[in-house]
Amino acid sequence: MSMQPPRPAKQRKQDTLHRLEHDEDVWVATAPDDGSGVPYLVPLSFLWDASDLLLATPAASPTGRNLKATGRARLGLGPTRDVVMIEGTVETVTQAELSQEEGDRFAERTGFDPRGLTTPYLYFRVHPRRVQAWREANEITGRELMRDGRWLVAD
Repeated sequence: MSMQPPRPAKQRKQDTLHRLEHDEDVWVATAPDDGSGVPYLVPLSFLWDASDLLLATPAASPTGRNLKATGRARLGLGPTRDVVMIEGTVETVTQAELSQEEGDRFAERTGFDPRGLTTPYLYFRVHPRRVQAWREANEITGRELMRDGRWLVAD
């Protein structure tokens, strides 16, 4: 398999935004804040609103507990040879705090509406703080597209 030439930063950002707008699922990595447990990794569907990702998971699940306790997550989007890694802060949103419009957009986008379930769910808004994207070893240099919540590449 031959390696493609590295994409310029602007193209990587465009590809990242396309993935956020069109992909359905993201890997979510969390860990307990008290150091007592191992990291936890699950796939979750998401809604991208052009600045944040909205996730939903049972409140009592390891992921739900970790997101709520730490306020941090690391997300992996795409295949391993075209990955987007997102580190972000997390805001917990109850179903009562979620607007009807945002809940409807989440349900339409993901095909899943936790609002009608008996299991208590929480929503989590992930605010990206760092974004990296790369395909092959030749894209490792320059993989950082966002730092401290600010894009490093102009549109």
